[in-house]
Amino acid sequence: QVQLVESGGGSVQAGGSLRLSCAASGDTSRPYCMYWFRQAPGNVREGVAGISINGRSTYYADSVKGRFTISRDNAKNTLYLQMNSLKPEDTAMYYCAAASLPCTVVPDPRRPGYWGQGTQVTVSS
Repeated sequence: QVQLVESGGGSVQAGGSLRLSCAASGDTSRPYCMYWFRQAPGNVREGVAGISINGRSTYYADSVKGRFTISRDNAKNTLYLQMNSLKPEDTAMYYCAAASLPCTVVPDPRRPGYWGQGTQVTVSS
């Protein structure tokens, strides 16, 4: 079992930045692909970014490519999402997730076995 806890959400104006963190605890000895998803009210959960076990491969949704950066620090068991040039349409609850092997960097909401509780990001115009 892995427990995931997100932090770093908040309210910012358009053009601003936020850095989300996701701390993992529990059975962190196993390798996991990690992801960020988001879900706005009335919308389906959307895969935002994914990262491989060693951090060398990443994936970004077209809507965030060039603005968001996913990274991980395996020594600290922490996943990050640096969000720059935020837009009002980025407003959503952001969730981190982990998938055990076999896994890919492409975030599929059906795949992760572990989810955090979410952190709210609100971007005002």
